[in-house]
Amino acid sequence: MNRNRHFLWVILLIAVSLILGFNAGKFYRPGGLQFKMLRSGQNKINEALDIIGQNYVDTVDINRLAESAVDRIVSELDPHSSYIPASDVDAAKEDLEASFSGIGIQFNMPLDTLLVISVISDSPAEKAGLMPFDRIITVNDSTVAGREIGTTKIMRMLRGPKDSKVRLGIQRGNAEQLTEFELTRGDIPNHSVDVSYKVNEHTGYIKITKFSRSTYNEFLTAVAKLKQEGAEGLIIDLRDNPGGYMESAINVINEFLPKGRLIVYMEGRSYPRLDSYSNGKGACQDVPVVVLINELSGSASEIFSGAIQDNDRGTIIGRRSYGKGLVQTKLDLSDRSELLLTIARYYTPSGRCIQKEYELGKSEEYSQDLSIRFMHGEFYSADSIKMVDSLEYRTAGGRPVFGGGGIMPDIFIPSDTTGITSYYSSVVNTGVLYQFSLVYSDKNNDKLKSFASYRELYEYLQQQPLSYEFADYAASKGIKKRPTLMSISRDLIETQLYAYIVRNFFKYEGFYPILLQNDAALKKAIEIISEGQWKPEARGLHDTGNDPSCSVEIPGQAIRKPLYAEAG
Repeated sequence: MNRNRHFLWVILLIAVSLILGFNAGKFYRPGGLQFKMLRSGQNKINEALDIIGQNYVDTVDINRLAESAVDRIVSELDPHSSYIPASDVDAAKEDLEASFSGIGIQFNMPLDTLLVISVISDSPAEKAGLMPFDRIITVNDSTVAGREIGTTKIMRMLRGPKDSKVRLGIQRGNAEQLTEFELTRGDIPNHSVDVSYKVNEHTGYIKITKFSRSTYNEFLTAVAKLKQEGAEGLIIDLRDNPGGYMESAINVINEFLPKGRLIVYMEGRSYPRLDSYSNGKGACQDVPVVVLINELSGSASEIFSGAIQDNDRGTIIGRRSYGKGLVQTKLDLSDRSELLLTIARYYTPSGRCIQKEYELGKSEEYSQDLSIRFMHGEFYSADSIKMVDSLEYRTAGGRPVFGGGGIMPDIFIPSDTTGITSYYSSVVNTGVLYQFSLVYSDKNNDKLKSFASYRELYEYLQQQPLSYEFADYAASKGIKKRPTLMSISRDLIETQLYAYIVRNFFKYEGFYPILLQNDAALKKAIEIISEGQWKPEARGLHDTGNDPSCSVEIPGQAIRKPLYAEAG
């Protein structure tokens, strides 16, 4: 058994050397420093590789073995380091880049049919004449309708190099004949700020879904729009935001802080401490601000929230965040594959690392953390949250905050269970609720697209027997009618149906105002801004026993940004 285990690891090491190659392992740190070459034991590994290639009893697919070996070895590290095969590199980059090359549509696949949900403005799809609720039957003469093709494969078929061609066979309405379209792929904006709108006369709301390369510019545009409309306070919604580029988060938080405030610092075994400070040029330094977070707010979102909280700049509302305090950078390997390797931890201005506990090589246990928190009742009661006393830190104003497990909000808002029944869970988890919104929108397309504003469409929908039609549709999909449970869940179901249907015609500008109209965290944020309670000391939370050594004000400094780093 020991001999077999030893032989397996020899093969794994050999495979890794094949992928990494002589020049692998270079990456850059701020200041132009380079990562050390990964060359330990290289000659011995290459020698063993040659021996196996020449003498092993069977033919060995070294490439396949190398792929699985690298993935296995990286999985023995922390839960956020990962290996990205060459075939997946481009797709992995697109999600955080400002744009990618494609045709510019959002789609869904109800009933195995590729249904266009929306067409991005000024995109190749719009220029070619594609419309919402067109059905894509063929892509480059390959039939995609009525087949079990995953969305990942469909996206790869639709995306491609800039200026390349793609042919689509479109069914529009009830037409029997397909209409052929030839589109030239182009750059498609990949927005990270979903929406910005006023929630009352003086308060603006901005939803940031991730921190991509374009987030800072999108944020500035959103702020300018809201200020022009008369907004004096801001609510930044980072709920469900998994993170992204650290640089983007630093740039956004800089808009809120006076000069010389510490935003975040990073440090690792081979990574000297690097501090980032505000430069005093931000446009929102005097703007009241509240940040919304939840258990799925991670990484760069936690950098933003931590800087606001530790500088006593505003109020954090919601539930304890995810707890990711590790920084990754990409290492390009010789075959275009990549290692996303953890190189440092980041720390909030008070000195806390919010990374939750993990054991090397036990990423599966780590991934169960949210389920454990749910089972312990943390999403419903702040008393269920256990913070480690030894990891207590102090904000600039002396308030206690804790490291070692996410950002704890200043105001806890439990997960809302109002209206949630087994019937509701069934229609949501099976996708039936969302599918009905697509089917209903498609069936009533001519009428629904005639409204001039989302408010007019919303008022119209409220007059329709939507819940009854939905119940019939759900029953046709095998979800039995449960009158009592349906009555309990009616408001919740109808609100989501209204929001989804409106989004099909007015995008997020209509979606969020409807979906969030009864949102408890948003209501609390509006309340404390309206009452001037958005600063911690205004709510009586200022600790008079302030320790001057905890002050984060360092005058005369400018922002220092990492050359390349990801926090999500």
